[in-house]
Amino acid sequence: MSNAKNIAQSVHDFLLPVVTDLGYELWDVEYVKEGSEWYLRITIDSEDGITIDDCERVHRAIDPVIDEHDPIENAYHLEVSSPGIERVLRTDAHIEAFTGAEVEAKLFAPVDGKKTLRGILGGIEDGKVILRSGETEYRIERSKLSRLNTVFDF
Repeated sequence: MSNAKNIAQSVHDFLLPVVTDLGYELWDVEYVKEGSEWYLRITIDSEDGITIDDCERVHRAIDPVIDEHDPIENAYHLEVSSPGIERVLRTDAHIEAFTGAEVEAKLFAPVDGKKTLRGILGGIEDGKVILRSGETEYRIERSKLSRLNTVFDF
């Protein structure tokens, strides 16, 4: 799986200036297999939000750049999207950006008998995600989190 992560990191590195020059933030790059298909997912953001036109604009701009670098040997689908309201927080930068926000943490193994914790994100320190739920402060190793995302109550 590290190969897919290396590809995603490589794509992130060469697309960052392209996406930034277009006026967007490169939120995330994922290279994942779903069923028998591979997907290269580029997630963009901006202070004004993201429209379908923004996604199409970025798609058109990055497609030739990806072809030029040719980082992926097999066939794949290129997707460009917005992070949405409930965002998955995958990097330290994501966690820092949403410190103070309500989040949900899904754990590989239970903590205090729970595999899902909900609370206020307190940031990241020494590789541990800080989560405050009521009077309890949890410090959870990143490797113990299966998923961390923001929560939006409609």
